[in-house]
Amino acid sequence: MVYITGDTHGDLERFKHGRLRWLSKKDTVIVLGDFGFVWDGSKKEAAHLKWLQKRRYTILFLDGTHENYDLLAAYPTEEKFGGLVQPLGGNLYHVCRGSVLELEGKRYLCFGGGESPDKEEREPGVNWWPQEMPSEAECARCEANAAANGYQVDYVLTHDAPTKFLDFTALKQGQTNRLHEFLDRLLLKLTYDRWFFGCYHKDTRLSTKAECVFCGLIPTSESHARR
Repeated sequence: MVYITGDTHGDLERFKHGRLRWLSKKDTVIVLGDFGFVWDGSKKEAAHLKWLQKRRYTILFLDGTHENYDLLAAYPTEEKFGGLVQPLGGNLYHVCRGSVLELEGKRYLCFGGGESPDKEEREPGVNWWPQEMPSEAECARCEANAAANGYQVDYVLTHDAPTKFLDFTALKQGQTNRLHEFLDRLLLKLTYDRWFFGCYHKDTRLSTKAECVFCGLIPTSESHARR
């Protein structure tokens, strides 16, 4: 089964408690950005990554704002799960922006990235990287992959969200940026069953099709049942 969860921010305890303890090698967990375990390259972080690599289940993560993009860029890319990923060892993979994954007969359009609200207070290359925001090439790849699937997928997984999901809700923060605008354009073209996003540190179902996820662990099969 495929499960969706939100930002983990390098917190290993999130993987040691609850239903995650009982998952099998047939299961997949997808983290919606701000994974946080590729951050400082320390011995402690290496130990945490080694522990995650040994889980029975597969872990896939989108990128958010709490990733060290210089360290992440050092990992090779490969085609797997129907899309482009970076293997970090064992059953642990970063999902490259714009990939359409095929998992258990369902298609997942994945697009990470976000804008740190406190980036002016951060130090470039130390705790902030401009790569957190998508490039034109990454947006074009996402658009091309969506078009190749007839703009029809089962799930859309992103770190941030279109402004349509945020406007007039408590999730709205700051000004609209170019990532929001890209997701707005994508939303108009896509046919999908459910759209999950992280970023806002809340577990909030906005509609029958849109849901913000933080600490929740959502089986995608149940998301169909709840519609």
